[in-house]
Amino acid sequence: MDQNVLDRIKQIVTEHPVVLFMKGTPKFPQCGFSNVAAQVLNACGTEFYAVNVLQDPEIFENLKYYANWPTFPQIYINGELIGGADISKEMYEKGELQQLLACLKQA
Repeated sequence: MDQNVLDRIKQIVTEHPVVLFMKGTPKFPQCGFSNVAAQVLNACGTEFYAVNVLQDPEIFENLKYYANWPTFPQIYINGELIGGADISKEMYEKGELQQLLACLKQA
């Protein structure tokens, strides 16, 4: 675990209202789960900051320690981990994710 990298992760999730740590990019996901997470955020019509963990080995190795979540993708909203592909898809299907993101637009 590298504290400098954890500090960098914290800076990313606090500077951007919505962050997706994923394998690949939203236009070219390199993992089915990352694709689902990006599609869910796109379906909500929200802008988000994407981090390709395959391009940043330090984040790839240390993100699991940041929020004690071992897998990718990871979605953060207002600095808090929401979850991965399955959780975000379930929240989207229930309308919960849209409500959470709508609060960001009003702020």
